[in-house]
Amino acid sequence: MTLPILILAAGAATRMAPRDKLLEPINGKPLLTRVAEMASKISDFTLVALPPDRPARFAAIEDTNARPLTVRNAAEGMNASLRAGLEALPEAPAFMLLLADLPELTEDDLRAVIASHKANPEALIWRGATEDGKPGHPVIFSSVLFPKIQQLQGDEGAKSVVAAAKDRVHLTPLPGQRARLDLDTPEAWSAWRAATNTPR
Repeated sequence: MTLPILILAAGAATRMAPRDKLLEPINGKPLLTRVAEMASKISDFTLVALPPDRPARFAAIEDTNARPLTVRNAAEGMNASLRAGLEALPEAPAFMLLLADLPELTEDDLRAVIASHKANPEALIWRGATEDGKPGHPVIFSSVLFPKIQQLQGDEGAKSVVAAAKDRVHLTPLPGQRARLDLDTPEAWSAWRAATNTPR
């Protein structure tokens, strides 16, 4: 079986209100649809963590091979999605964590991090990085760390887990800043579209 992928898409994204940044179109396709399709090409099991009150996000992945996961307590923060996702994922030696709001990540980027996971078995965490070496996404976690992830609370994500395993983190540089580039405001989206000549 291929590595399972958990996409985090349950955040409130309040800085984009009233728009939903995960539904921002890129070349005519919502960002969330694009990310779900990309992940589904890589993995036999792609799970999308979604809040119960965003039906448009559920609709965005309907025609993909990704599976929706309703996170009832999504308001708690990112770690509610992580815990729910781990419970729903199939048994595996590792899983990939993918944020839904990184518009420049490509299928090749995901494959590059998966290749580093296979080539560097001594690590516990494998993650994408910017071309100048700043840690970013996606992130693969070894199953050794699953119990610690299951204990996380709040909205800090798995930062504490990553910090505790810092000596066994393998970085894979990806082109440009795509491993970290997220767009949280309408102004940021407009500037990015203009700079990259990317149509809606």
